[in-house]
Amino acid sequence: MIRINLLPHREIRRRRLQQQYFVMLGVVAAVGVAVAMLVHTSLTNSFENQQKRNAYLQAEIVKLDKEIEDIKKLKEMTASLLSRKKVVETLQSNRAEVVHLLDELTRQLPDGVYLKGIKQQGSRVTINGYTQSQARVSTLMRNLDASPYLENANLIEIRAVPLGTSRINEFTLAVNIERPKTEDDKTAKPAKTAATGTQ
Repeated sequence: MIRINLLPHREIRRRRLQQQYFVMLGVVAAVGVAVAMLVHTSLTNSFENQQKRNAYLQAEIVKLDKEIEDIKKLKEMTASLLSRKKVVETLQSNRAEVVHLLDELTRQLPDGVYLKGIKQQGSRVTINGYTQSQARVSTLMRNLDASPYLENANLIEIRAVPLGTSRINEFTLAVNIERPKTEDDKTAKPAKTAATGTQ
C-alpha cells in the first residue's frame, strides 16, 4: 500500500531552517556583543592605566624640574659665595699693602725729596713730589727699584716750578707694588716660559 504524505513538509523544513538561522544569528550576535564588551573593557583598562602612568610621569617631571631649579639656584649661590670669598681673601692679603708701601717710601726717600701726593690704582702707585735737583729723583727711583716691595719705577714728568723766591723741581713717577705670587701665578709662569722656549 502506497503512503502519500500530504503535509506541507517543505514549509516545515523552511521554518526549521529559518529557526536555525535566527538561533545562529542570535548566538553570533551574542558572541559579537560579548567580544566587543571584552575588547572595550580591555581598551578602557589599558587607557586608564596609561593615563595613570602619564599622570605619574608628569608629576615626576614637575618634581625634577623643581629640583633642577633648586640646583641652579644652589649653583648661583655657590658661585656668588666663591666670588665673595675670593674678594675677602684678596682684601686680607692686601690689607697690609698700604702699611708696607708707606713704610718703604719713607725708608727709600732720599734727603731733599718731599712727597706731595700718593695715588694707588691696583698695583700701580703714582707719586707726586718736590726735589731740589733731578739727581735726587734718580736716586729715589734706584732706591724704589732696589726695594723688595716695589718695582719698575718710571719717571712720568719732572719740571721746574717757582716756590716763593726760589725754583724747585716738581716730579711725577709711577712704581708697581710687588705682590706675593699666588698659586695660579706660580703654575702659569712655568707654562709661559715653556711656551716661549719652544718658539
